[in-house]
Amino acid sequence: MKKDLSHSMIHYLLTIHKLKEGRGYARVTDIAKDLGLTKGSVSTALNNLKKKDLVNEEDESKFLYLTDLGHNIVHDVLSSRTLLYYFLKDFIGVSKDTAEKDSCLMEHLMSEETRSKFFDFMKDLTCSCERLEEKGESPERFSFRSSLDLCQYSTLDDFSEDQIGDTFLPPQ
Repeated sequence: MKKDLSHSMIHYLLTIHKLKEGRGYARVTDIAKDLGLTKGSVSTALNNLKKKDLVNEEDESKFLYLTDLGHNIVHDVLSSRTLLYYFLKDFIGVSKDTAEKDSCLMEHLMSEETRSKFFDFMKDLTCSCERLEEKGESPERFSFRSSLDLCQYSTLDDFSEDQIGDTFLPPQ
């Protein structure tokens, strides 16, 4: 389902999630203001997201909320973005600005399989070094450090559920 969504559709979902988490509600006017768009264009996009069963609207208040499917997609995207951001910044060594921009561009394109393998790869590299150092040994070939502590997560699902917004990333 995620692959069927455009970059801008993902941003609508992320914005609804962010507003709901931060304010407790999301309205068309709030989304338009946050994204710098007109209310008309936001309404059109939201109708498409409603047809895909990703967003619903409360009848009386007109507050928008993510369906379970929409919520799951947001958590998948946020965990992909977080993994990409820290990989680019800490492993590859690009600037924070570049890591933020590039992770945003790639976040919704990552498959579930790649995201899972990427999580395992980053966790193995960072946590195995930590485990060796705890034993008083030093890694022989590589020593990867990341400011993202993946060692505290047992599974990708645990990590994904912990993604509540841009808390692992610099404010946008």
